[in-house]
Amino acid sequence: MTDRRKPRQASTSKYQPRATSSTSTYVLLAIAVVVVIALVVGGVLWNRSRDHGGTANEQVLNSNAALIIGAPDAKSTIDIFEDFMCPVCKQFEQQSGQAIVSAVDAGTLRVRYHMLNFLNRQSASGSYSSRAAGALQCVGAGENREVFFRYHTALFADQPKEGSDSDPSNADLSKVAAEQGANATTQKCIADGARVAEGEKAAEESENQLAKATGGQVATPTVLSGGEPVEGILDGTRWLDTLLGKATE
Repeated sequence: MTDRRKPRQASTSKYQPRATSSTSTYVLLAIAVVVVIALVVGGVLWNRSRDHGGTANEQVLNSNAALIIGAPDAKSTIDIFEDFMCPVCKQFEQQSGQAIVSAVDAGTLRVRYHMLNFLNRQSASGSYSSRAAGALQCVGAGENREVFFRYHTALFADQPKEGSDSDPSNADLSKVAAEQGANATTQKCIADGARVAEGEKAAEESENQLAKATGGQVATPTVLSGGEPVEGILDGTRWLDTLLGKATE
């Protein structure tokens, strides 16, 4: 947990430790600028004090997503916040990815994807989260939603391990895009890192909006519906069934 507020004795996050998965979390004490690395179990949590008052801005969420997929008149719109280095995000993709795609294809769901990058430091290059987010920006700008979904899924499937001694280069990320059907322009965009800075800016804005929606606690993965966090997203696809069911009532 990276905490830019006062030290806390206990987290109030809905993402409590789980016995089946673990990842590394950071605690940053703003007044001392001291980093403490600890092993935790469950999702990746990042507590921050900046811009966490009020509610998420719909206009900002709409403008800084890596891609918005789905019909404008879909029954439900959600915002998904992930980090390509986050193991629990991979779990979320494995559990709910296909159900999300199916709902989008059925015209009942509209999705705004937000890729965060606060796990950069857990990658060998120190920049993988940002570079992967920039690659997704390239795909979102140059490809249809089928290629986007395939690429998004492929990056989680090939996720580098936290703390490993290597991670995919931009050329590797471009090759994965080619394998998912991306055109030559998109491949070059990824290989050149042309949208990494854009991805980093979008990540910063998305973190701010997520912090507003959660009272300062940024977590990956998180799903917002109507600016509010959705519960139970790591327990299969019931959360989505419930959400779409409410949308039809």
